[in-house]
This record gives sequence, structure tokens and C-alpha cells, in this order.
Amino acid sequence: MSRTGFASLRYVHNRLDKTAHPGPRERSRQYRHPLLPPSRPGSATTRALRGCPGKRSRNPRATGLNRFRVVCHKHTNHSLGQTVSDLTQQILRTDASGMPLEWIDFRQAVKLHFLDMVAYTLGDQILTIHGGINARSHLPSRLHLHSILATHGNHQSHYQRDKGYAPPLCNETLFQRDAHLCLYCGGHFHRRHLSRDHVTPVSQQGSDTWNNVVTACIRCNTHKAGRTPEQAGMQLLAIPFIPTHAEYIYLQGRNVLADQMEFLRAHFPRTSPLHQRLRS
Repeated sequence: MSRTGFASLRYVHNRLDKTAHPGPRERSRQYRHPLLPPSRPGSATTRALRGCPGKRSRNPRATGLNRFRVVCHKHTNHSLGQTVSDLTQQILRTDASGMPLEWIDFRQAVKLHFLDMVAYTLGDQILTIHGGINARSHLPSRLHLHSILATHGNHQSHYQRDKGYAPPLCNETLFQRDAHLCLYCGGHFHRRHLSRDHVTPVSQQGSDTWNNVVTACIRCNTHKAGRTPEQAGMQLLAIPFIPTHAEYIYLQGRNVLADQMEFLRAHFPRTSPLHQRLRS
């Protein structure tokens, strides 16, 4: 066989040998843990979960990536009254003064802890993040996540200064505000059978704002058409209202826990219609 033939056979043999017995570099490229966020190898979230906050490490044992796991603690869902234990549970983020800001997932919470942006935590412990062996301290990395997380900064003055503040209007939060009820016939429907209705139609100079829109089933909305409730002979069961920022955060939540609900409820106005709904 010619020298060129031996070279080609040696090349094929090396390729097959790498495929059958991949080295450390090939194994690191093939392995992707399903719970790690899609971020760069040197990003803050990835380094925090790997337990190596200082620098990148090429040694898989030093990072502990292959032993990364999340332990879920069972807790009670306030809205459904059942036990919930999964990674989709939302964490309530607030500022240092306690003003609710947004809902985040456990990946964002880990990143905030790593960046030293967490002022304090409240509520029950819902997740425990177990990383690998820390490359510096040689100890197992562990992070406890609570249902409420406060970050440094004060955003309360922004909402107090803007007296005309109104949260963004979308159908999902609108249906949640009206408890998925048609405010004309009083029936409870799935969101795919609901629609946004303007009390004063847009054709009659009505505005697309919180205090002029209600949830209506498709049948009632079609019957009302471009008329007001008085013109259509229909009665409005409730008066639409503009939710405050804390109420809007609650309406955006999914699987709101009991301690999260109590925290948000303390920020509701005394005249909020949501108080009566939560009591029942």
C-alpha cells in the first residue's frame, strides 16, 4: 500500500478512536446539563452554579458541573390550595424598601446572589441549589432560595412621584383582574373564549384604558357590538378599575404562594376590589 494510503487509514483510525473514547475536551463539548441556563461558560450565572466564582476552570471535577442538582422544597399554592414542588415556581423580587418589582425564576435569583445584589430574603425556603466542589475552598457549594428576594435600591419614589401611573394593559392581566368572568352575563370562561370589550366603544371616542375595558365572552361582545351597555340593553356587573403596581404584580403571578400573597396583599389599597375576592 502506498504512503498516501497509510496516511488516510491512520486519519480514519484516529477519528474513530476519538468517537469511541472521547477525551476531556470532547466530553465537555458533548455534556450540557438541562438545568443550566443558555449562557456563556464564563458568565455570572454559570460560574455561580458551578461553585467557582473566581475564575474559569478546565477541570470538570473542580467545577462540579456533572454533580449539579436542584432540591425542591414542597410548599402550598395559595390560589389552588395544593402542594407545588417544581422549578417553574416564581420568586417575588422587591427593592430594599419592600416595593414589589417583578417575578423571576431560580436562575435569575442565583445570578442576583452571585452579583451580591441581594439585600435580604423573606418567606419560606423553596429551592436549594447544590453545585460542585468549590475550586478555592474545596467545599460543596450550596445556595438556599426563598420565595421573596429583596435587592439593593429604592424604586418606591418613582411610583409615588408619578400620580398618573398606569400599568401596561394586556388581555392576560385584564382577564385575571376580572377573574375570567364575563362582566355582562357573569359566566366563567377559559381565556380562549374571552375577549376585551370597550365599555364606551372606540367608534364613540372611547379610550383603550383600564377604566374603559372589561372582560366579556365572545357571545356578549358580539351582541353588544359598537354600542354602549345602555344602548344595547345590557347591565355591567362590576366597575372597571386601574390596578396599582402591587396589584399588577399579583395579576401577573402564576402559582402565587401563601407568603407571597400575604406580602403583596399588604401593599394593596384598602379599597381594592381584590381584597374581597381573596377572602372568598
